[in-house]
Amino acid sequence: MSDVRRDHHAFTVAHLTTVDMSLRFLVLAQLRAVVERGGRAIGISAPGPWVAELEAEDIEHRALPSSTRSMDLAADAHAARELWTILRRERVDVLHTHNPKPGLYGRIIGRAARVPIVVNTVHGLYATEGDPLAKRALVYGLEAIACRASDAELYQNPEDLALMQRLHLTRRARYLGNGVDLTRFDPARFTSVERDAVRAELGIDDPDTIVVGAVGRLVAEKGYPELFDAFATLPPRFALVVVGDADPDKPDSLPPALVARARDRGVRFLGPRDDVDRLYAAMDLFVLASHREGFPRAAMEASAMGLPVVANDIRGCRQVVENGRTGLLVPVGDAAALGGAIAELAHDPARRVTMAAAARDRAQNHFDERHVVDTVLDTYRDVARHKGIAFPPW
Repeated sequence: MSDVRRDHHAFTVAHLTTVDMSLRFLVLAQLRAVVERGGRAIGISAPGPWVAELEAEDIEHRALPSSTRSMDLAADAHAARELWTILRRERVDVLHTHNPKPGLYGRIIGRAARVPIVVNTVHGLYATEGDPLAKRALVYGLEAIACRASDAELYQNPEDLALMQRLHLTRRARYLGNGVDLTRFDPARFTSVERDAVRAELGIDDPDTIVVGAVGRLVAEKGYPELFDAFATLPPRFALVVVGDADPDKPDSLPPALVARARDRGVRFLGPRDDVDRLYAAMDLFVLASHREGFPRAAMEASAMGLPVVANDIRGCRQVVENGRTGLLVPVGDAAALGGAIAELAHDPARRVTMAAAARDRAQNHFDERHVVDTVLDTYRDVARHKGIAFPPW
């Protein structure tokens, strides 16, 4: 694609994800930034309920009907062909890929389709140093191959970046971090009256009830079985609120019987919600019992809302929670330790207040999505300069 061709249309950035939910909740700020600067933003993913919201913000959408979250090599091959057709039809200047599967085939297809700039974000390697050698070799090897088709690799987690650099399996890589909208996730937006109103909506009228919140898809990898076991050991003055949708395509989707038992024990399942900021305002502390994370958004949101966070001591959670200052870290899969940490904070209101202030302060200093957007646009600009490609004055 020549510079003359690019000069005759708005500079176009396409973000590729598996599903439209990722476009809406993971990269919306980056898509908006392109539109706000006069560029053309395209989201490419499986079609879904969030497309209309994207299009309402002048973000175009191109559907990959074959894209799935589950492992399906035939569907993935179809999705790759669909992506090829889109890229050959659209005049895309930057293809920015996300998620494990589209991050793999997207980089390769993008380079084959001669997209001028191909960038990938590693939201969290799908293997950790504690996984079996065969899994690590497969994941790290595929990343090493795919990164050769990109112009830049953006790592959200510094541990992932350090690992891949130490193994010499990445190139043209830089640290991205992660962030949230600190104006939306701000406890100052909500009064005590609004907090009480939300708790009343949840059926929680006793002001002494300790509301524990969790946000995430209903899959075992998010640590829900241990969280439910931990909750069962806590006294009646605790309420557990779970925000998140079922994910039946995943092999570790929570069995309906497990969810039913938890509901019988008093766990409140709210399903997917787009008012999580209101829900955080009603909570006393937040729990993330995940077994694997890249740089968890929900924990950042909760921290920004001034909530102490109890999380597993894993990559990602370690970047959000400063153990003993903004929350507590516990061993993975240990329901007793999880319940103990929740009870420890519940019984110490003064400590929760101190942690809440520290969590908000950490979020303001480290989790601002505006810095993430700036880094992404700087990366596009740097690659364009290096390759001699015209770049708009953003």
